[in-house]
Amino acid sequence: MGVERAFDVVLQAAGAGVLASLVLERMLRPQPDRGRPWPAWAVHCGLWLAAYGVLLAPLGRPWFAACGVTALVLLLVQVNNAKVKALREPFVFQDYEYFTDAIRHPRLYIPFLGWGRFLAAVTGFALAVGVGLWGEAVPPDRLAWSGQLGGGTTVLGAAVLLLCLAGRRSFLPVSFDPERDVRALGLFASLWRYGLEGRRLPRARSPFEGAAGLARPEGLPHLVAVQSESFFDARALYPGIRPEVLARYDALKADAVMHGRLAVPAWGANTVRTEFAFLAGIAQDTLGVHRFNPYRALAAGWDVSSIATFLRRLGYRTVCIHPYPASFYLRDRVYPGLGFDVFEDIRAFAGAGRSGPYVGDAAVAERVASLLDAAQGPVFIFVITMENHGPLHLERVGPSDEAELYSTPPPAGCEDLTIYLRHLRNADRMIERLRRAADASPRAVGLCWYGDHVPIMPAVYSSFGVPVGDVEYVFWHSSEQGGGGQRSLSAEQLSVEWLRTMGLVRAAEDRTDSG
Repeated sequence: MGVERAFDVVLQAAGAGVLASLVLERMLRPQPDRGRPWPAWAVHCGLWLAAYGVLLAPLGRPWFAACGVTALVLLLVQVNNAKVKALREPFVFQDYEYFTDAIRHPRLYIPFLGWGRFLAAVTGFALAVGVGLWGEAVPPDRLAWSGQLGGGTTVLGAAVLLLCLAGRRSFLPVSFDPERDVRALGLFASLWRYGLEGRRLPRARSPFEGAAGLARPEGLPHLVAVQSESFFDARALYPGIRPEVLARYDALKADAVMHGRLAVPAWGANTVRTEFAFLAGIAQDTLGVHRFNPYRALAAGWDVSSIATFLRRLGYRTVCIHPYPASFYLRDRVYPGLGFDVFEDIRAFAGAGRSGPYVGDAAVAERVASLLDAAQGPVFIFVITMENHGPLHLERVGPSDEAELYSTPPPAGCEDLTIYLRHLRNADRMIERLRRAADASPRAVGLCWYGDHVPIMPAVYSSFGVPVGDVEYVFWHSSEQGGGGQRSLSAEQLSVEWLRTMGLVRAAEDRTDSG
């Protein structure tokens, strides 16, 4: 292959690869608008060329590099479509940790892509590497400016020019509604813009910043908040579910200080969105692109107050319990800054009982009970459970499950619902154990119980309908049972309202009047 031919091959492979990426984009869900603005097309091409140029430099094989980038585009399309199917939300830039988390925690991610697609992708990648390394030769004089080096430099120069000219924020406005932005800009341009926005830290302020607590002459109560994995009242889906599956939850509501529906900023997954809303009391609409993973902004240096920092100022010991590695979602880096004295992760549950693949709610309840029993002063315990975390379809229905969970058997294809209800019943039993621990405590105990999001059960929803996404919450006080009102809240209101019912903060309108 001559020197000039090497230059041409670089450009030919680039052109073919860009065209292939546009064809693959037609597989995307939701379907991007073909009439999108020219800067969106330019960013699409610029990003593809940049990836191609970077890969070409070490490989020296243009067609191999083009196939590698094309394979990456195909993987992004598959991951996006899998996320849309499971979570009703397209892939966003802030999801890039999916790829590293899929390696560290494969059970949480790969099943939603599908093991078949995953194995096909791995096989295809291996074949591409083999064919590329042995089927395409590196030109003998690849560092000549009139050959491959010149072609690669031209490609990278074009990529930089396109991104600089078309990639500015003013050219590509975004709404932070992923479906809307993917339709308007395409996947590549929306990823680019979300990535740029991620460099700006939020300016939103927490209601706990500078908040003053109310004096309680009778002493501060223990506080326990439970973010129950995928908890919602699934009995609304199918009337054949036995009501006693949530008998303790019903009793808790009957004795509640307040309860109701809870609008959460997550559907099916992305626990940290609801988690952060509860802890910081900040609405997702004020977070910009950081609504998709607020913890990354915290890890980058954003300083924000939380319910834990507020309670610690009042004299509380603050503890988080989460029976999973603390490094997941960067919690090990974020929680000290959120005001927690202690974070007990999976290491605190060595040998603990499991229900399915995760530490069971029963073991977590026992740990909470032991902390309450050993507390020398007021303690705030924030619990993030794991038992009912999917993928549900990887578990098996037990021989007695249907008889115990249903008064009328469900239609075929509802195995996920049966497995979900089995774990939901254990969450219900956790409520009973926490109430017993509270009753045994010499100090009053306030309990906040809520779900983080609805579960992922696509086959079930195809039979019974897709839930809106709201979950339930309950405020309960060991010394003030019954007579509570019903009120719908959003996740960012939850912690402040809970403390208000506990007499630890004023109502919002009272704070405004006194200010």
